[in-house]
Amino acid sequence: MAHPHIPSRLWIRTPLAAFTANGLDAGGGIVVSGGIIAELVPAGGQPSAPCDSTFDASAHVLMPGLINTHHHFYQTLTRAWGPVANAPLFPWLQNLYPVWARLTPDSLELAVKVALAELLLSGCTTAADHHYSFPAGLEDAIDVEVGVVRELGMRATLTRGSMTLGTDDGGLPPQSTVQRPEIVLADSERLISQYHERGDGAVIQIALAPCSPFSVTKEIMAESALMAERLDVRLHTHLAETIDEEDFCLSMFGLRTVDYLESVGWLGNRTWLGHGIHFNDDEIARLGAAGTAVAHCPTSNMRLASGTARVLELEAAGVPVGLGVDGSASNDASNMILEARQALYLQRLRYGADVPVERALGWATRGSAAVLGRSDIGQLAPGMQADVALFRLDDLRFSGSHDPVAALLLCGADRADRVMVGGKWRVVDGQIPGLDIAGLIAEHSAAARKLVAG
Repeated sequence: MAHPHIPSRLWIRTPLAAFTANGLDAGGGIVVSGGIIAELVPAGGQPSAPCDSTFDASAHVLMPGLINTHHHFYQTLTRAWGPVANAPLFPWLQNLYPVWARLTPDSLELAVKVALAELLLSGCTTAADHHYSFPAGLEDAIDVEVGVVRELGMRATLTRGSMTLGTDDGGLPPQSTVQRPEIVLADSERLISQYHERGDGAVIQIALAPCSPFSVTKEIMAESALMAERLDVRLHTHLAETIDEEDFCLSMFGLRTVDYLESVGWLGNRTWLGHGIHFNDDEIARLGAAGTAVAHCPTSNMRLASGTARVLELEAAGVPVGLGVDGSASNDASNMILEARQALYLQRLRYGADVPVERALGWATRGSAAVLGRSDIGQLAPGMQADVALFRLDDLRFSGSHDPVAALLLCGADRADRVMVGGKWRVVDGQIPGLDIAGLIAEHSAAARKLVAG
């Protein structure tokens, strides 16, 4: 029996294949101890010291837990809604804003649980959410999210979003959905002091996230940047998602998107941007020089026909790039392994067929970790958090496949068999222990129907 003060050692052994996101060899598996990856075992090797238990991964592809950098959990309630099924971003938003204004704490909790469960089952261990809808009665939205993240045993960067520029002042959202800046800032400060964890192994982190150029004032952008600097947290917003947004920035502020970003103090390495599609060469160079990161959301960008992010050029300029599934009303799924596949294909369409499978998996892991400002997750290496995903390749879709890592994306893996977060199994045999999925679907579906019916 292990000594109570010495963490037990688990050897996840001899995987079918291992993707480490860093070039290290984990062909013989990994050893997990005390929630941390203690060592990588090379192909054909043995752990350096005895292990208390083993998990036979010979039927699994082993990889770091996937990391989602941009999402709107609440939108799982408005998936595939007929009136916006065939609309671009601005009309899509204008139709959905009034529906989202009817969110309640109960419906939000169900929405978050569905989004997180779906992510977890797809191999995702850390998720960023951008929540910017705070109608009357939903002032504690982020607190609700914290509870669900903890319940499912995942990690999250929860961003305190905001909309402060309503239709009365030339913005896109209806006046009923905007909040006063002082309320936004006070709640932001409360959330950071109450929940934000720092350092390796952080479970909950808080970031500040005024929604977009067309829904917030310059003042709230500038004030948020000052607060982020003072309290040392990250900044997030939507930027350069559509040509409509570019036109809005020019007419409202007399600036292109990156000039606008700089004018409010956001062009720095604290910031990550949702979408980041419509940048010219000079803007890409400036973003790279500043270390500003981009969350690439391929499925959403294709669904809303927003455009294709210039990911290879962004990375070449020094911009950290990760992946986001985006809101479940424009994806309309919360599946990170499928998002990596979509990213691979969309970027091949732009740059050619030699964009490697491993590069797309890198965006979903190590790249996404960098986007969220984390160095403790996103790769398999000694000292990293034991956040891992294991995929089986015994489905019909994989039959006849030869390269197990390539097969994950090329054959369309959509579900992890095992997922570990901080050394604890959170998905076992493709299920989340203790979560009644059928009951959740019934309750969530009823809440979705009620929300849309008004």
